[in-house]
Amino acid sequence: MSTLIELKDVCKAYDGQNVVDHVNLNIEKGEFVTLLGPSGCGKTTTLRMIAGFEKPTDGEILLDGKSVLDIPPHLRPVNTVFQRYALFPHLNVFDNIAFGLKLKKKELCREVKGFWARQKAIKALISEKVKKALKIVGLTDYEYRNVTSLSGGQQQRVAIARAIVNEPQVLLLDEPLGALDLKMRQEMQLELKNMHRRLGITFVYVTHDQEEALTMSDRIVVMKNGIIHQVGTPIDIYNEPSNAFVADFIGESNIINGIMLEDKLVRFAGAEFVCVDSGFEKNQTIDVVIRPEDIYLMDEEKGQIKGVVISSLFKGVHYEMSVIANKVEFLIHSTTEWKAGEKVSLYIRPDDIHIMKKEKNSNVINAKVLNETEIEFADGVFNYDKKTFENGGFSENDYLKEEVKISIDFDKIDLTDYEDSAPIAGNIVSSIFKGDKYQYVVKSDNGFDFFVDTEDEYDSNDRVGITIKPEDIKLERIISSK
Repeated sequence: MSTLIELKDVCKAYDGQNVVDHVNLNIEKGEFVTLLGPSGCGKTTTLRMIAGFEKPTDGEILLDGKSVLDIPPHLRPVNTVFQRYALFPHLNVFDNIAFGLKLKKKELCREVKGFWARQKAIKALISEKVKKALKIVGLTDYEYRNVTSLSGGQQQRVAIARAIVNEPQVLLLDEPLGALDLKMRQEMQLELKNMHRRLGITFVYVTHDQEEALTMSDRIVVMKNGIIHQVGTPIDIYNEPSNAFVADFIGESNIINGIMLEDKLVRFAGAEFVCVDSGFEKNQTIDVVIRPEDIYLMDEEKGQIKGVVISSLFKGVHYEMSVIANKVEFLIHSTTEWKAGEKVSLYIRPDDIHIMKKEKNSNVINAKVLNETEIEFADGVFNYDKKTFENGGFSENDYLKEEVKISIDFDKIDLTDYEDSAPIAGNIVSSIFKGDKYQYVVKSDNGFDFFVDTEDEYDSNDRVGITIKPEDIKLERIISSK
């Protein structure tokens, strides 16, 4: 395969804020590529820039090696299928699908001489193309139906037929199954994959549904906050996530804080485990990822660590159980049920333990030392401890009234519901459960992201205040000097 679509350092900003942030991506001819991520991650904006509905603030978009930044949407070799179908209610199925072809009449059957002969040839060609598109989407004999009489799934097929009838090089699909019920959505996933095979054109698909992405895609592009976090096949994304966000977003995972003792030996949940990863520093803090189906429950004395089942739910194809082992909660999927209250042990194979470098180990922030007791950062004023700074090898004359870089460990930040009493406040924008605590990202009102580890439970978008004890603010280095 050869590259068809190239995004080179593409950015899109609204009010000075990048919603797509330096995206680089190549899409091959004939691929089914899915842009996957939570709401607001930039996936639809990226799709709209490929379609031409939005223009990048910066960067380049190439189709077949040529820039399309100055080419309007209707002249690009792409068609878009929207979540809301965008069908014309006053037109029947045939006329909805034929609409684009009729707009291009001037380009059709130019080789036919004579006005009436050409009109007849155009009409026959449009009819042929529409019927072919209807056959591909499984709606043969539906051409004269009123679109308002069709089910949601049938209307979506009409929208897809209208998009493919012009034989585009690229079909862009913006959450096209979002309005369908679960059963219809699952049926349409298979239909779309089959259509992709039959048509042989490039599909670029946008969704926040992980199952859709894993079911249909050749490659998945995982996005968050306008940034691509990982690109890979569904198997690679699921089995080898690049970071905790990808592991948590794609399927269900046990994500646990750990320490890489040495190559192929890791410690987490109060025990040492053999793994297959290497290349980390000794005693490096890492994230451990284990899928629920990769943990085996057995009699209390047979496994690697002991635990107690605290809940068991039947999910149809497996039991979903929660087990507390060494104060860490594990989620486990098994076809064999262990009931709540039973004492068990856990066994995890070395190749089912996935080790990931942490995105960051502490919050590192630029700050201004105001006086002998106060320091300002993230638009808030906090007290600091002179002894902590001086124990790090700095004297008061070095840092007083200077620009400095400080660090605060994740578990040294306290969250409070009483935001008015805290130096700064913000919103919970993401959370990951790590077995014995939650890791939150709190976006402060001035836009700074604080990583926080706590046992307290919050919901997404909750407002919280941020407080930090003076002794927990560490001075890393002085930026400006007298």
